[in-house]
Order: sequence, then C-alpha cells, then structure tokens
Amino acid sequence: MIDYIKGEVAEITPASVTLECGGIGYQMNISLNTYGALNGKTEAKLYVYESIREDAHVLFGFMNKHERELFMLLISVSGVGPSTARVILSSLSSKELENVIASENAAVLQSVKGIGAKTAQRIIVDLKDKIKFTDESGNVVQSAKDDLTETGHAAISALIMLGFVKNASQKVVSKIIKEDPSLPVEAIIKEALKRL
Repeated sequence: MIDYIKGEVAEITPASVTLECGGIGYQMNISLNTYGALNGKTEAKLYVYESIREDAHVLFGFMNKHERELFMLLISVSGVGPSTARVILSSLSSKELENVIASENAAVLQSVKGIGAKTAQRIIVDLKDKIKFTDESGNVVQSAKDDLTETGHAAISALIMLGFVKNASQKVVSKIIKEDPSLPVEAIIKEALKRL
C-alpha cells in the first residue's frame, strides 16, 4: 500500500496532479481543495488512497491525512464510490463536511452533484458517530460516541486493512481497551485477531 508520494509537480489540473518521484510520474485524482492547496507549488507531498479495480489501478491524492480519512469514511458508505467522494470533498471543505454531518444537514449534501436524498441521509446516518468534530483552528474537540484512543483507532484501521468489518473491529477493540487501557497497538491487534 502506498501511504504518500513526495515529488515534483510535473502536471496539474483541477481534477488531477502528476508527481514525479524517482523518474516515475504518478498521476493522482484530487479534490478542488487539494488543487487549491497545490496551486503554484513546484514540490508536494500527497497522501494516497489506491483504488484497485478489475480494469484499473487509480490513485487519489490528498493534501493531508484528515482529508484522506474523510474520503475513506465516505467510500465506506453504501452507494458512495471514490468519484462521488471526491466530488463531495471538492464541493465542501473537510470542516464544512464534518459540520454538515454533525448537524444532520442533508440539504447541503443534496446540493452536491450526484447526491440524492437517500444517499445524503445514508451518509449522515453512517458517519455521524464516526467523524471527529473540530473547532475553528482544526483541533479535535470531541468524537461523537467515540471514546477510543489514537491507539484504538490505529488498531481498527489495521484490522480493516486485514479485511475485517469496521463495526465488529470497533466493538472488539473497545472491549480490549476497556480491559487493559495500557496495551500497545500491536498487542491490541493480536488480541483482536484472536477474538474476531
């Protein structure tokens, strides 16, 4: 899995960027927010999500990990694919999207091209307990119904990458952390693998 690519900006359009790294050009689909942050830069470091389909390997690039996390949450919602998630993140900033979900404002989501009433409601229902709410300066002020530590979130991410279902992983990891909050992430993952 590619975590990030750092290199020279070879080509850029509002929809994609090509970063040259070690003589290889990596083309990545980007949101308008990432385009705005990249515009005028000659070098960049983009966090990557790799979408592997039967007919193509497509890279999506993000200016920061937070935008990538929101993208991954969006594509976890039934009916929202990578292209739709990118359109959402082009229409709304990360903070705006979090606030729309937190306030359950389906009308704003429906204003995004390609998002109907049912999809907007599904995004809100599926993600309102998973997003981190931030203040004006971008600091996390609370996570809705989420008392997991950073270690817990890291363990859940690892389990999802191993192919386990998110909800089941969250329940098991929460239980393990309640039993022993001092466990390092590797120990949590090993214990979770025994229980899942």
